[in-house]
Amino acid sequence: MVTIADVARHAGVAASTVSYVLSGKRTISTDTRERVQRSVHALGYRPNASARALASQRSNVLALVIPLRTGMHVPVMMQFATAVVTTARRYDHDVLLLTADEGPEGLERVAQSSLVDALVVMDIELHDARVPVLRELPMPSVLIGYPDDADGLTCIDLDFVAAGARCVDHLADLGHRSLALLGTPSAVYERQTGFAQRTLTGFAEAAGQRGVLGVETPCEHTFDAILHTVRQLLAEHPDITGLVVQNEPIIGPLLDVLRRLGRRVPEDMSLVAICADDVAERQVPQLSSVSIPAERIGAQAVESLITKLDGGEVPALTLLPPALAPRQSSCQAPQHDLTTA
Repeated sequence: MVTIADVARHAGVAASTVSYVLSGKRTISTDTRERVQRSVHALGYRPNASARALASQRSNVLALVIPLRTGMHVPVMMQFATAVVTTARRYDHDVLLLTADEGPEGLERVAQSSLVDALVVMDIELHDARVPVLRELPMPSVLIGYPDDADGLTCIDLDFVAAGARCVDHLADLGHRSLALLGTPSAVYERQTGFAQRTLTGFAEAAGQRGVLGVETPCEHTFDAILHTVRQLLAEHPDITGLVVQNEPIIGPLLDVLRRLGRRVPEDMSLVAICADDVAERQVPQLSSVSIPAERIGAQAVESLITKLDGGEVPALTLLPPALAPRQSSCQAPQHDLTTA
C-alpha cells in the first residue's frame, strides 16, 4: 500500500507538505501543490478513510432518506438516488440509505450515532413532521422538495407549480378547452406530498387563468383502476380533449386504455406528461412532456451539502424552471364532438 511518506519521497517534499496539500488546511505554492498531485496520481495514492475521518472529525458519509412506500414510483426514486451517490463519490463521500417511514426518530437516531456528516431528505410533505427535527440537528441537511414552512432549511426541487401551469398553457395554446389532470395515487395526495400538491395547484390556477375546464383526479397503478378512472372521467366530462399525466407507471397502460375507449392520441386526445425524458420518448406516440431533472437535482443537493460542510453559504430555496418538450402526443384540439365508448 502506498503511504504518505512514499508520496513525499517521490515529490521531494516533507510528509507534512503532502498532508497540507491533501487537506487544504495551509496555503502551499502552486508548483509544490502540482508536484505533490502528480506524485499522488503516479503512485495511485488514496488517503486512508479512517485516518482522514479522525483528522477531520468527519465520517465522509452522507445519509439519503428515500421514500420507499405506498404510491411512490421506485424507478424515479432510484434516479435521484443514483445522482446523489455518484455525486457524493466525486467528493469522496459514501452514502447511507434510510427509508422515509423511519420518520423523525430515524433522523435523530442517525444523528446521534455519528455515522454521517449530513443528510439529503426526499419525499417532503407540506406539513412534514421531520422539519422541526431537521432544524435542530447538529448537522447540515438539504431537502429535495420543500414544506410549506421552509424557514431555516435548504431545499431544492423542480418548480412543480410552474410545471402544472406549463402543461395547461401548452394544451390551451393548441385550442383545448377541457382538460384533466391524471395525478398520483390517492395515498400520495393524502400525505400531502409536496410535488403532487404543487402540480395540482399549478394546474388549477392556470386553468382558471386561461378560462378552460380543469378537472383533477388521482389514479391508482393497476390497469383496471386506470380503465375505471378514465372511463368515469370521460363519462362525466365527454368534452375533455387534453390530459396532463403526473403518474409515470400509468403512462403505458393509459395509452392502451384510450385506444380501447376509441380515443386516438393525439387526434382525439392530446397528452402531456410530467416524467423522465426516456419514459416519454419510448412511448408510441412519443409524449410531449415536462422532464423531471432527477440527475441535476440530486447532484445539486450533494454539492450544496458539501459547500455547507465546508462552511460556505448556499441558497435557502432553489426551484428549477420546468422545460416542456413538444412531441407527437399533442396537437391542435379536434373540432368534432366525441362520445365515450
